[in-house]
Amino acid sequence: MLNIVSILIGLLSLVIVIPSQIPLLGWGNWLALPLVVVGIAIGALSKSDSGRNFCLIIFAVAVVRLLLGGGVL
Repeated sequence: MLNIVSILIGLLSLVIVIPSQIPLLGWGNWLALPLVVVGIAIGALSKSDSGRNFCLIIFAVAVVRLLLGGGVL
């Protein structure tokens, strides 16, 4: 059950992260990062690793985008 919750949180944050890849919308990644961290924590409590791994991938995409944009853009 926790794995499904983690995947749903990951999908919600993915909806935020995808448009944030457009220049000048990078601030959306700052909104998605806390949500992704919650998904990672819930996924870590689950027996299965798929939800946690999905959230980790989304987290990596958001962090790389923030690093490339200087943290703001």
